[in-house]
Amino acid sequence: MIKKKIVLTGIGGQGIILASTILGHALTREGYDVRISEVHGMAQRGGEVRSTIAIGYHGAIAGRGEADVILGFEPSETYKVVHLASKDSWIITNTHRIVPTTVSLGKSEYPPTEEILAAIREVNSNLIALDANRMAREAGNEITANVVMLGALSAIEVLPITREAILEETKNRVPPKAVEVNLRSFEAGYGYIKNELGKR
Repeated sequence: MIKKKIVLTGIGGQGIILASTILGHALTREGYDVRISEVHGMAQRGGEVRSTIAIGYHGAIAGRGEADVILGFEPSETYKVVHLASKDSWIITNTHRIVPTTVSLGKSEYPPTEEILAAIREVNSNLIALDANRMAREAGNEITANVVMLGALSAIEVLPITREAILEETKNRVPPKAVEVNLRSFEAGYGYIKNELGKR
């Protein structure tokens, strides 16, 4: 039996729940037993959002070292859950920063992105970082950065379903007029990760 846990994490408004829904339904359509848990920390106000997709498990909570993949939509949020990864896990993170209000008000500091990435690599060297927001803008709409991340996830071939299955579910979940830009975004993320893997 295939057993996998995928953790998606980021900030409210980044489309994490939609990405989680697309993955969950794509897996279910292919016949897999899927459980999904969601954590919303004031999501409407830019708080933490986390979703765990568990394939072949009775529960959908990922404990320390149990995540096969961490898909981080914001670098500092990725770092917050790095303890869920093992040395064999994959970590894919968007490098686009969303600075908390406390930083804007001068009440806290946001470390440089390279420091965050270095701290993640100390835990797990299977890290690939990409600017999903820039790729989405280049594809036609920055709001599709979540689909860039789905393309990136499909490229590491950890999921037991094909990229075509995820693409088909993406088409079903986005407005008809947004299908083309979402497909371009998916391909951008997929192509970037395949290229990075080819260098290793």
